[in-house]
Amino acid sequence: YLQAEALYLPGEMALAEGETLWTPYLYASYSANGLNGMSQQFHRYLRERIIRFPGNKPRPVHLNTWEGIYFDHDPDYIMRMADEAAALGVERFIIDDGWFKGRNDDWAALGDWYLDEKKYPYGLTPVIDHVKSLGMEFGIWVEPEMINPDSDLYRAHPDWVLALPGYTPLTGRHQFVLNLNIPEAFDYLLERMSWLLGEHAVDYVKWDMNRELVQPGHQGRAAADAQTRQFYRLLDTLVARFPHIEFESCSSGGGRIDYEVLKRSHRFWASDNNDALERNTIQRGMSYFFPPEVMGAHIGNRHCHATFRQHSIAFRGLTALFGHMGLELDPVSADEEERAGYRKYAALHKQWRDVIHHGVQWRMDMPDATTLAHGVVSPDKAQAIFLVSQLAMPDYTLMAPLRLAGLEANARYQVTLLDHPNIQITGEGGHTMRKLPAWMTTPQTVSGEWLQQAGLALPILDPESAILIGLQRV
Repeated sequence: YLQAEALYLPGEMALAEGETLWTPYLYASYSANGLNGMSQQFHRYLRERIIRFPGNKPRPVHLNTWEGIYFDHDPDYIMRMADEAAALGVERFIIDDGWFKGRNDDWAALGDWYLDEKKYPYGLTPVIDHVKSLGMEFGIWVEPEMINPDSDLYRAHPDWVLALPGYTPLTGRHQFVLNLNIPEAFDYLLERMSWLLGEHAVDYVKWDMNRELVQPGHQGRAAADAQTRQFYRLLDTLVARFPHIEFESCSSGGGRIDYEVLKRSHRFWASDNNDALERNTIQRGMSYFFPPEVMGAHIGNRHCHATFRQHSIAFRGLTALFGHMGLELDPVSADEEERAGYRKYAALHKQWRDVIHHGVQWRMDMPDATTLAHGVVSPDKAQAIFLVSQLAMPDYTLMAPLRLAGLEANARYQVTLLDHPNIQITGEGGHTMRKLPAWMTTPQTVSGEWLQQAGLALPILDPESAILIGLQRV
């Protein structure tokens, strides 16, 4: 049997006479074709019933400033970042945390949604105009539901914190939660967000929420459900007022990813862990329930700030390829090798974006748990793109063949190696296990049936590397 439940805190389901309570919807699927079939049904449902992104608009390649400059905002430098971003093929430029009054670190200023005039003495408009003059859209970061104890808003309204009476509220990331059930608090946020979006040419909002709800209370009762519904009301109001603006749901990365918030937003930030190795498994898990086009996947810095690992631009670029792609870094300080990589993978994503964002996703089971393989096949089965990621040293001395999925059995496909780690292309010399099969050096034309039943031979790949394979029906 199956069992599912909605999590309500004690007292949240107490109803007065005549009151009603709507639980969250449960979405379920079954399939005779395994997890791939089940996942594809979820993807199809979302695309047909929930996702409201304009169907004829490609999802723009992003550059987000966060991992590039953090709180260190200088308009002239940010405009230099925009110049470099445009040269790399970026289509949307997003200013992240640090633009509002007194926000120099994560200890202060959440709630004070007024422009920091010390950082931006001429306002945001010159930066926005510069971004737009380069042919890019403009986006901005907010975290409306949060309030720092060190903020003008908290000093004026300490009673606006979401908390239970008699308990000292706990901070998370040095912040409290603003109680949206208080009409004045709700109206304040609506007015401030409307100012930001109405007075500036904003195309995109990254909406963050960087802590859990701990002991959420309103008028002496638990209020997690009520807080969530007020968040929906706030976002619904802003979406109605500014229908041209796209919203991203970002909650410490993947903390608020569900179908209900997707009705009000356009994409998710999958995780604040932007390490390419970790992202391979994070994104695979997310992909079972969400199609690639709503999954924010960015190329980060060579040195990851979350794990302190270092990865090649090829591994980072290929990992970010199968989502709503972007860059999360400072292109000004990057060396030419890095910039060439950013440019290459942004162009590669654009080349395959229509297939990735509208096709059918497949995951292949590999005997070696250190190897992940997945891909997307176009709806007409004329094109396909597949990624093989080697997460660690292989458990076996020989790689199992890569049996593809989703192809037309009777069709013939040209198989092309689109990208590979440089260290892997070593010619005929070296160890037998590393010898490259013929298809990796010369495009081959084979049947869909052969690709699905016999598969492609693979060499041993280095840990934390990947290869990209393209198929074209001929």
